[in-house]
Amino acid sequence: MAEIRWTLTAAEDLRLLEDWIARDSVLNAVEFTDRLVGAVDKLEQSALIGRVVPEFAEDRLREIIFRGYRIVYATDRATVTVLRVLHGALDLRRLAARVPWSFE
Repeated sequence: MAEIRWTLTAAEDLRLLEDWIARDSVLNAVEFTDRLVGAVDKLEQSALIGRVVPEFAEDRLREIIFRGYRIVYATDRATVTVLRVLHGALDLRRLAARVPWSFE
């Protein structure tokens, strides 16, 4: 069983997403973020369930997709560290070049 950890950056991504959705509906925002966190919690049982992030081809760097959002995480099988929660249309390579991700 893997331990789930959220980086400050990923937690902020989630907060901003919830705030954005809440502009239209607080109820929908809470429901969406609860389900997204639930999807991440499934990694506790199987850290390798996500695919390798295609842009980086690094076995430890993986992602799951939840309703158009990429949840990018690093794993050593004992720990899952959620690095980012990003809209699927974003260019991960360009984003990582601007703000390097540390997953060591």
